[in-house]
Amino acid sequence: MVRAALFLLFLFGVALGPVEAAAPAFPPLTGRVVDGAHLLDAATTSSITTKLAALEQKNGTQLVVVTLPSLQGYEIEDYGYQLGRSWGIGQKGKNNGALLIVAPNEHRVRIEVGYGLEATLTDAVSRLIIENAILPRFRVNDYAGGISRGVDDLIQVLSGDSEDFKRRAAEQANPPAGTADYAQLIWILLILGIWLFFAFRSRRHGRGGGMPWIIPMGGGWSSPGGWSGGGGFSGGGGSFGGGGASGRW
Repeated sequence: MVRAALFLLFLFGVALGPVEAAAPAFPPLTGRVVDGAHLLDAATTSSITTKLAALEQKNGTQLVVVTLPSLQGYEIEDYGYQLGRSWGIGQKGKNNGALLIVAPNEHRVRIEVGYGLEATLTDAVSRLIIENAILPRFRVNDYAGGISRGVDDLIQVLSGDSEDFKRRAAEQANPPAGTADYAQLIWILLILGIWLFFAFRSRRHGRGGGMPWIIPMGGGWSSPGGWSGGGGFSGGGGSFGGGGASGRW
């Protein structure tokens, strides 16, 4: 009953949230790289911009990098999809846009994915790129390196080479059983064996009941898981629905 009430309150809050909350202020879309937090030097910005332009020329996919001085009190997930819609990243009708968003003051990073790319740049693949390519570099204050490596991986996925990333993402979400998992299995089998021994022994001596169920406590079985800008670049009007992944360092 309490859970049902909390769930209804949650739905009520979700319903009221978009009505009561003011829209965040978005920076102008000045190019394929919008470095509002000043994390990139001119050479890195130019290199990333060239790569992103080549990606769009190849298959029409628009990928934009944006660094923010502040999330203005919003969660990066809420800010991200609204920013993508406001800028209209991706082609209208194809919704083939994506954003790499970095907010250094809040220590948050997000890959925001347009509707049309969600089957290719899945949430799991986005998380893999964030955790393996971006966060390790951010943790040692190598923002330029983390952004560059993240962009390279995103371009590889969006250029059609996504299967290897999907395989690695699946392996990361479901790692092979380790020593602790096998120890837990042995412990449970041992408890089950003891219970069966006493149960059969009680039955042979004509006594009912037997040993009570013993449930080992502890870890479970689940595994760990219409705008125009400068520089000849413009968003085509793509739409976003919250697909992607976030990270914190």
